[in-house]
Amino acid sequence: MAARPFRQFVVKVHSRCNLACDYCYVYKLGDTGWRSRPRAMSPVVVAHTAERVARHVRSHTLSDVEVVLHGGEPLLFGAARIESLVHAFREAVPARVRFSVQTNATLLDRSLLSLLHALDVRVGVSVDGDPESHDRRRVRPDGTGSWAAVAAGLRLLTGEFRPVFGGLLCVVDVRTDPVRTYRSLREFTPPLVDFLLPHGNWSAPPPDRVAGDPATPYADWLIALFEHWYRAPETRVRLFEELLNVVLGGQSGVEGIGSTPSAQIVVETDGAISVSDILASSSPAAASTGLHVLRDDFDRALAVPEVVAHRAGRAALSATCRSCDVVAACGGGLRAHRFDGTGFDRPSVYCPDLHRLVSHVRDRVAADLAAPA
Repeated sequence: MAARPFRQFVVKVHSRCNLACDYCYVYKLGDTGWRSRPRAMSPVVVAHTAERVARHVRSHTLSDVEVVLHGGEPLLFGAARIESLVHAFREAVPARVRFSVQTNATLLDRSLLSLLHALDVRVGVSVDGDPESHDRRRVRPDGTGSWAAVAAGLRLLTGEFRPVFGGLLCVVDVRTDPVRTYRSLREFTPPLVDFLLPHGNWSAPPPDRVAGDPATPYADWLIALFEHWYRAPETRVRLFEELLNVVLGGQSGVEGIGSTPSAQIVVETDGAISVSDILASSSPAAASTGLHVLRDDFDRALAVPEVVAHRAGRAALSATCRSCDVVAACGGGLRAHRFDGTGFDRPSVYCPDLHRLVSHVRDRVAADLAAPA
């Protein structure tokens, strides 16, 4: 069977950031590759990346692809270079190219948002709940909080530039109140909210997740939020929507839930092709393909062992995961979270949390479906 083509291209336009978040998977975990890469992607690498995407589109007769501008902080790339990149891709690629940028919003202003709106670039913003929680974790290099700048950017984005507002991304902090966090995010009336587990693994466990401990602090937090949201889903929460999809027998559209193969590939600022920027947080070697846009087509990446393993679904899981009663919905979680210092043949470091969360959502839905009309 032919390998599934890539449909999402994460383009690391800038390798540095203007914040120093205490949980950042790029700068705080196992990936040190950013230190040796150029700060910004060069015009030559941009042009070659666009042409490689175009070849992939032609090879697989794709009607549309997504390009995610990422970093670091991608807006450090600058307005002029962002505009040039978008035009380069749209001129080269014989398909619809949907653009998005994932930003910390500190650099958003009316001029930049006017450009992103004109270019039809969707804007996703990373923000961690209420002002106090946000400023404790998402700080500037000097230790000061970033909430005021983020909130100012979001007010512009939620007002006159709402057509390009993609949604909010929040990393779970179990020391906070989940409902309060959600309500604070909802004040910006986002079209979508997503909650992510902080990245970690067996060698570098995430905060409050003691490897091997049966306690489930992350499931406790997410279940409390799920119950609040499930009774009145006023805002889309992607994590919960995708969990509902899979427990009802559908397919997930996001990595880390269910067993749908990843359709994503990453291009670093120097043009190196990587499996996943998240996977590099466990081990840089795990994300490396040895390929480069200056000499290699993306079709070559489809056969690289690291890419094949990352996209193998249930076949790549440990025996423990394959025999689990919730594996169809859990999917083993993110591959990066299974790393134990030597490989990935283990359940996720979040296994107790994932099992409890998936079981709760499954049982909640089953009870509702069994209830008399």
